[in-house]
Amino acid sequence: MSTIAEPTTQAPSKKRNLVEMNWDPITRIVGSLGIFTKIDFENREVAECHSTSSIFRGYSIFMKGKDPRDAHFITSRICGICGDNHATCATYAQNMAFGIRPPALGEWIVNLGEAAEYMFDHNIFQDNLVGVDFCEQMVRETNPRVWDKAQKTPANGSNLHGFKTIADIMTALNPFTGSFYRETLQMSRMTREMFCLMEGRHVHPSTLYPGGVGTVPTVQLFTDYMVRLMKYVEFMKKVVPLHDDLFDFFYDALPGYERVGQRRILLGCWGSFNDPDHCDYTYKNMGKWGDKMFVTPGVVVDGQLVTHNLVDINLNIRILLGSSYYDDWDKGETFVKTDPLGNAVDQRHPWNQTTIPRPQKRDFDGKYTWVMSPRWYHKESGQHLALDTGGGPIARFWATALAGLVDIGYVKATGRSVKIYLPKTAMLPETEFEWKIPRWSNAIERDRARTYFQAYAAACALHFAEKAMKELHAGRTRTWTDFKVPDEAIGCGFHEAVRGVLSHHVVIRGGKIANYHPYPPTPWNANPRDIYGTPGPYEDAVQNTPIFEENGPGKFKGIDIMRAVRSFDPCLPCGVHMYLGDGKVLKTVHSPMFGNHGGQPES
Repeated sequence: MSTIAEPTTQAPSKKRNLVEMNWDPITRIVGSLGIFTKIDFENREVAECHSTSSIFRGYSIFMKGKDPRDAHFITSRICGICGDNHATCATYAQNMAFGIRPPALGEWIVNLGEAAEYMFDHNIFQDNLVGVDFCEQMVRETNPRVWDKAQKTPANGSNLHGFKTIADIMTALNPFTGSFYRETLQMSRMTREMFCLMEGRHVHPSTLYPGGVGTVPTVQLFTDYMVRLMKYVEFMKKVVPLHDDLFDFFYDALPGYERVGQRRILLGCWGSFNDPDHCDYTYKNMGKWGDKMFVTPGVVVDGQLVTHNLVDINLNIRILLGSSYYDDWDKGETFVKTDPLGNAVDQRHPWNQTTIPRPQKRDFDGKYTWVMSPRWYHKESGQHLALDTGGGPIARFWATALAGLVDIGYVKATGRSVKIYLPKTAMLPETEFEWKIPRWSNAIERDRARTYFQAYAAACALHFAEKAMKELHAGRTRTWTDFKVPDEAIGCGFHEAVRGVLSHHVVIRGGKIANYHPYPPTPWNANPRDIYGTPGPYEDAVQNTPIFEENGPGKFKGIDIMRAVRSFDPCLPCGVHMYLGDGKVLKTVHSPMFGNHGGQPES
């Protein structure tokens, strides 16, 4: 499915009776994401979609004038879900700006903390939030015929995960009562403990600083981490085949379901897990040490890896307007004219962005959201590409697989897949999983990749723990490098937040922050139509999504739309308000699931 430039309009060959249905908010815990659609129930598809955000944060404004040493403490508060990812990325930018390199042990500790964060967040989102969209209760209400088929369909991996039929898996995912739902909650608690062992506090780290960490390395520290990690490794041997069975079933039960949430393959990954043997945080070497990351950075266009060079990735980031509530800064100050290698830096690059908010009434024919439109400029085509992160894992896997650079024993990129090797655990033998590049970038494959990346993060953590223990046993116990704040400097940090690409760009003048712009994954995924009319990824993925739900407009829950949006992992869903036509409220829900189960429409 190609990216389309304008909202879908009525086809001249057939009459389209469109029904407006809107979900606002579908979002993080702050409740700022709205999805506004027009649905063609006769032809069973979404005709038009707009993604909106009603909250302005302003971090890029109030970071100015702050002490650069405080950047990681402040920016971790951008998000109450993945604040540690922001703190980590900020320290990467600080390390570059300050000209420092953390000791190897400090870097391994950061990697262990971030691996635990991936395990925690993907686990709780996959099975306690998005997983509810696939549970018995939801499937019964939206697709009774699918539930009937699930009861008769044996699960191929039952000998691995213990559930005989697909219906048994769905029942186990029922919120608060399902056995697997409850088990994943327990695993989330354990992985959060793993994170706190390394970074002190979740989700705003207390031991993470520019130059390294304040964590005290001991044998006991790493033993406590490893005991929990091995339990999680054993859990993964059950989780991966369980989700494979569930997702494969939907393709079989609903032919054509690959079109739900499908869009052109335009994926971005900024890389994760630095290797202290190679990463010196200098800009001039960024392309080299970026290739040594344990998750390879890259831009994938139509299934091809067009670059895995962090310098190239950095220079071609563009922040566009169009449908956003901001004035242009095209004639504003240019903070950085050239990068440290002498390459020209565009005025629409984050280093040169000036945020000028302009509040106004929402107008879908004009401006309708606070989210800007990040794009990646593709020189070969001359296009500003609306990359998405696919919720993080699918882009990370796709770039890593195609680059074929990662090979640490526990994980190996083959050029067409990523192999994951998990050692023998208490009750289960050693296991190998292989994530293979899929045919589509769609809702099901985004969700599937999230499961596999949980195993990938666990496998990487085994490697990081071994490296950390080697440093400890050799007596190399330093975890932090001292530094001085320069009077003038620039820096950039590249990382992968749980949901995908994360970058922090800083300009320092007079020893203070002169400009600072963090770009997490949600602006890349939830952005609106830009100045060229190109819709953002949520909009693009939902437009033309077919409707498989069996309910008509009166009892419509929008489950296919919800699966498409939630496959991008837009963080914790909260209250969902659904409207029909000119504002009649059908459902009002405040729960971590979608749908007012068993309730009646509200007037």
